[in-house]
Amino acid sequence: MADQEAHDNPTPAATPAVRPKRVSHRGRSAGPKATSNKEEGEVQEFEPFMFLPRGPPPLKDFLDIWDVDMLKHPQEINKQGHHTHLYGSDFLIVRRAQEFQIKITFDRPYRPADDKFAVEFAIGPSPQYSKGTYIPVFPTAEQKSVWQGRIVESNDNIVTMGITSSPECIVGKYMIFIGVVTPYGIRRTRRDTSTDVYILFNPWSPADPVFLDDEEEREECVINELGIIYHGAYDDISERAWNFGQFEFGVLDACLFIMDKAEMPLSNRGDVIKVTRVASAMINSRDDDGVLVGNWSGEYTYGVPPTSWTGSVEILLDYANSRGTPVCYAQCWVYAAVFNTFLRCLGIPSRVVTNFFSAHDNDGNLKMDIILDENGKVDRERTKDSIWNYHCWNECYMSRPDLPPGFGGWQAVDATPQETSDGMYRCGPASVAAVKHGQICYPFDASFVFAEVNSDVVFYRRQKDGTLVPVRVNPNHVGRMVLTKAVLHDGRRDITNQYKFPEGSPEERQVLEKAETFGCQREKASIPQADVDVEIPSLEVRVGDGFDLILQFTNRSNQRRTADVYVSGTVVYYTGVPSGEVVFTTLKVKLEPLQSKEEKVSVRSEDYMQKLVEQGNIHIITTGKVKETGQIITSMKLINMHKPKLIVKVTGSPRVSEEMYVTVEFTNPFKFNLENVDVRMEGPGILPFKHKHYSLIPPGTSITWTETFSPRRAGSTKLMASLDCAAQRHVYGEAELTIQH
Repeated sequence: MADQEAHDNPTPAATPAVRPKRVSHRGRSAGPKATSNKEEGEVQEFEPFMFLPRGPPPLKDFLDIWDVDMLKHPQEINKQGHHTHLYGSDFLIVRRAQEFQIKITFDRPYRPADDKFAVEFAIGPSPQYSKGTYIPVFPTAEQKSVWQGRIVESNDNIVTMGITSSPECIVGKYMIFIGVVTPYGIRRTRRDTSTDVYILFNPWSPADPVFLDDEEEREECVINELGIIYHGAYDDISERAWNFGQFEFGVLDACLFIMDKAEMPLSNRGDVIKVTRVASAMINSRDDDGVLVGNWSGEYTYGVPPTSWTGSVEILLDYANSRGTPVCYAQCWVYAAVFNTFLRCLGIPSRVVTNFFSAHDNDGNLKMDIILDENGKVDRERTKDSIWNYHCWNECYMSRPDLPPGFGGWQAVDATPQETSDGMYRCGPASVAAVKHGQICYPFDASFVFAEVNSDVVFYRRQKDGTLVPVRVNPNHVGRMVLTKAVLHDGRRDITNQYKFPEGSPEERQVLEKAETFGCQREKASIPQADVDVEIPSLEVRVGDGFDLILQFTNRSNQRRTADVYVSGTVVYYTGVPSGEVVFTTLKVKLEPLQSKEEKVSVRSEDYMQKLVEQGNIHIITTGKVKETGQIITSMKLINMHKPKLIVKVTGSPRVSEEMYVTVEFTNPFKFNLENVDVRMEGPGILPFKHKHYSLIPPGTSITWTETFSPRRAGSTKLMASLDCAAQRHVYGEAELTIQH
């Protein structure tokens, strides 16, 4: 009504229809904040020490620079020593707190007693020494600077200089000038973009806050371009390969552009805590036009379905090349994988982790509520909390000088937009050690991560007067397993014990009590243990197959028991949100004293095939009421539907620059057409992203797609492919190969 009145009687426009996005800094600060690595400040070729009305006199008597060699080729000392030889870039890329070398050719032999020069590093639009955006480096220790310089070798006209940046210097792309001091002023080399240098975080240097003292972990979490994303169910895990591609051409510039787009002050870009926090917000587009638009609806007409992506490179390059237009679409594993590329590219050790049965309850408590009616049947109308079948986030490795000792190391960061943190959709870095020990008051967002792995599932019976009575608590369901890829091989690493103590242990009880003192509420009601149990064993089901659901009942009492049992099966999105019920049946189970008994519920493919959504999961929940005691029995099981596979074959001589062939094959195994099918493939170091569209694949029909490629570098790698359409998501295949020189 109010809207209607406003429409009928428009008020005079007091404010302009389009508000300017930014206003001038004038009156607020002496100059705009330096927030762009791409913008360049002007550096004078001659900077006079005094007023020279006729300009600088001839400077032939003073040292002049003929050439600057950055020693930037992949096989030369700098990129080899700094572990940056894999980057697809013509520029020098080095890591901070570690010496790199440059060769300067003068017009005559260098005389240390007479000649004074400095190598000057500048970054951003207004380089300033006090802000760390202008750094002169001198060849002798007498002249102090925040970076160290030394003469490594002096041979006739050529001087090799060693330069060591500080362990907290800004991470980004620097301009380089050589400045020679004359009595009249400083003479500099001209701006030469070919001498620009990228400086990254350094997990190999003990002085850098990202130092990781384990060579194999560094190899896995910084250098490895291939990842594995775990999904499905904790007792029936699916996995898919992902190309992080952090060394591909253009990716490093895209990562720096993300920080520019966030208008992150350059002076903050040496702080790994601030960098990861800004990036956590920028990888999603919820409030800052960040990299990826989230979409869980199943409707992807205007973008790429999240299940279709095979790597991060295309996403980051699209975002950078469009100057910041968010890319469509992502779900949690895409956010985590792209964030992982960003972190590894900048030199921050990182990994993707998957939490199976992840609690996403925004009430700020440690309870996931399931409401039952008086007979023990699930009331789906009133059950609002959702438990994600799995959720992917990242861990990155760093020291935490802002926290007490012992809380550095792995930190959880999450780019999937779920809740705001300091006003923006982001999460972390949260110390994993703090989460494990219940120190959830420590920044940033430890309480949210704690709830994701520690919430209880609480079943409430709704009384006729509307009150809720707790009847059963399952403390083991949420955070059932936390997985990441093993170091340097394709196995799994269970890291659940890094997030929490064993269920039921004294340490776990102490941690939960500590979390409560920080405001995390739990269900404290003392509920007597039921003497009848129901379990649903794991089973593997292929999409399109019927299956038998087995319910195992056990009577642990010395008396007969009768239970009225409800079995409900619902197709769910991987976020736990129900889509449609496909199974509902009731059972009357009679148990003799100390008897175990199995009941079978048959599910036909036609019951669920037309209702499957996205990743094709069916959530079974069994609830019941024991007639003699009034106790509630419950059991939950996620059935992860197994998809058909793509077949990926590679032929040809596996050598650098030799022509090879990759073929992707797929046969439609269903009784219905697959329409508007997208097939993608890529492989780090060997095959850039390729894409093919099929408008129709009829039942029983096969497709074959062959591409040629020439490997760019030697080593072990993978070719990975995905097939995606509205009727069938998460169809993958891969082939491993080793390329020789």
